[in-house]
Amino acid sequence: MVFDPEIFSQLDEETGNQLLTYLQHQSPEMLARVAKSVSPEIKDIISRNVQGLVGVLPAEGFNVQISTDRENMAGMLASAMMTGYFLRQMEQRMELDRQLNRTNSIDFNSDETTP
Repeated sequence: MVFDPEIFSQLDEETGNQLLTYLQHQSPEMLARVAKSVSPEIKDIISRNVQGLVGVLPAEGFNVQISTDRENMAGMLASAMMTGYFLRQMEQRMELDRQLNRTNSIDFNSDETTP
């Protein structure tokens, strides 16, 4: 998964979108590092989500072509991005829950062995 900061280069920085302005000022290396941190599980879920949005037909026997306008495509991409951010937050929460459960079970087990 790669993020290309150049896709926004034609947009005016005066749009008032602070996130867009922030992204435009980040180094390509930093953006690539963040994009590479996405887990395979998140990539799979986003891929399935986008396939669900555009429809999935088997390649055999079908010549599927999809056409849309700029606004609908932007909406679909925005949806995929928001899904990715949501999933990443949930993945981090899951890891935190696992760590807390491990800590709680260690504390509980150590209390049992204490006289």
